[in-house]
Amino acid sequence: MLKVAVVLLNYNGEKILPTFLPSVVEHSSATDTRIFVIDNASTDDSVDFIKKNYPTIEIITLDKNYGFADGYNLGLKDIDAEYFVLLNTDVEVTENWLQPMIDYLDQHTNTDACQPKILSYCKKTHFEHAGACGGFIDKWGYPLCRGRVMNITEEDNGQHDNICNIFWATGACLFIRKKSFIDNGGLDADFFAHMEEIDLCWRIKSRGGNIVCIPQSKVYHLGGGTLNVENPHKTYLNFRNNLLMLYKNLPDNRLKSVLRMRFLLDNVAMLKYLLTLDFGNAKAVWKAQRDFHKMKANFTEKRKENLQKSVTSTFAEMTEKSLIFNFFAKGKKTYNDYF
Repeated sequence: MLKVAVVLLNYNGEKILPTFLPSVVEHSSATDTRIFVIDNASTDDSVDFIKKNYPTIEIITLDKNYGFADGYNLGLKDIDAEYFVLLNTDVEVTENWLQPMIDYLDQHTNTDACQPKILSYCKKTHFEHAGACGGFIDKWGYPLCRGRVMNITEEDNGQHDNICNIFWATGACLFIRKKSFIDNGGLDADFFAHMEEIDLCWRIKSRGGNIVCIPQSKVYHLGGGTLNVENPHKTYLNFRNNLLMLYKNLPDNRLKSVLRMRFLLDNVAMLKYLLTLDFGNAKAVWKAQRDFHKMKANFTEKRKENLQKSVTSTFAEMTEKSLIFNFFAKGKKTYNDYF
């Protein structure tokens, strides 16, 4: 068994692989570490590029595009390693980025997963949106991070350099024990993409597991490498999957009240899109709510399993403050305003 498998999921990444793959190869050459690429049936020349320029990388080819969630689920079945590192193809890693995370998990056997500090590739002095310095969640299910609240990212001045328990680790660079990944059911294929790593981390946390951020490891993430932030399909997936995640994981005594509030807040978001003539994103929110209701019945057994296996439903990393209210009404725009 390998110690570490660094695993990238590729779909038509020909344009970005030449920029980001060299750093991964250069800085992931530790003993007992190997790089894998799972290819989601790309139609460009990205696989040929990897074969030609990086013949030591093992490529696992899938027969169609299974999305982020099931693409990883299927590809990881062919990899035997103590630790998986799920790494986006638009991430530039740094020297010694793996060792702090390896050392921590080796020494803390009760910790299931971790992530590094995620900084912006485009503005390297600042945190990046997707994960920043560790993920948290508010009372209504909205994610936030150390270093990022809503669309506001902080400058990195070392203010979040302490190792910290977190609610979720970003799928942009998720370091997880293979055993934990398998025992907790992997990523939910029905999500396709977006929110699936938060859902997995919620399961881990509710079953007594632990997740941390290790800021001594640092990477730079481009973000939006597949879908940019304004893309209606991304809006659709984020709104739909957030509702599905809440339905799967919330305890009975909170489910109805949280979903009621979320539909109200999501409708406010839809109205905002309409008032700004952004009809594509307004329709995406409407479709997300519609499809949540259509898919809900298929998640009943998943919810039942989650509740049966849960040992806790309260988390220090879930703030009782409302992100939306405090951000827009009170102007609270940093992580320290919430925790």
